[in-house]
Amino acid sequence: MDIPYIELTATDRQILNSYALMLDGLGAYLGEGYELVLHSLESLDHSVIKIINGHYTGRKEGSPITDLALKMLGELERDPARTVSPYFNKNKSGALLRSCTIPITGEHGRIIGLLCMNFHMESPLSTLLQNFIPPQENISASQPPAETFSDNIDDLIFSALTETREAVYSDSAISSANKNKEIVLQLYQRGIFNLKDAVIKVAEQLNISKNTVYMHIRNFKNQL
Repeated sequence: MDIPYIELTATDRQILNSYALMLDGLGAYLGEGYELVLHSLESLDHSVIKIINGHYTGRKEGSPITDLALKMLGELERDPARTVSPYFNKNKSGALLRSCTIPITGEHGRIIGLLCMNFHMESPLSTLLQNFIPPQENISASQPPAETFSDNIDDLIFSALTETREAVYSDSAISSANKNKEIVLQLYQRGIFNLKDAVIKVAEQLNISKNTVYMHIRNFKNQL
């Protein structure tokens, strides 16, 4: 039976589980060229608890920690303020990797795990470019709305409202009497009313009372 390197608390396990879930999305975003490895320091002999594209280094869940990761772990424990920087590495076959090892802190500020990223430098360019080309079935005349990057809440609210109002007012299937109701519904579905003072600001722009906005929101919730 393995002797634990550290004893994980329930909170520590929740933190590592959240990273394991995050790894799926990160792997899908970065694509085939990246190996992503999540280590738990509970057992150094079987530290790998999640791995994406493990074929690059021949590892799988249950594989041990590496000697280099152990060395970096010791350095991080001696100097918690140590800057994490990318470095170059090689796998068993000698293929060049660009790597980065990021410490994961848990309860009481302890290092409880490591997130390791390895970019396979010899990945075919065609494979890498595939990540930047939308699948043909997703290309259509009706594109999803662009994401709004804003440095303040007001801009975010007004941008969403403007976009929604234009879409609703151009839809002849929605009667004039129901335009504002539909605008509120769509903004509600987009989560805009989770923002501070969004109800008040939307009400002012639509020239209706905030109570009317709240009424529409209550009605939508009751229909769920």
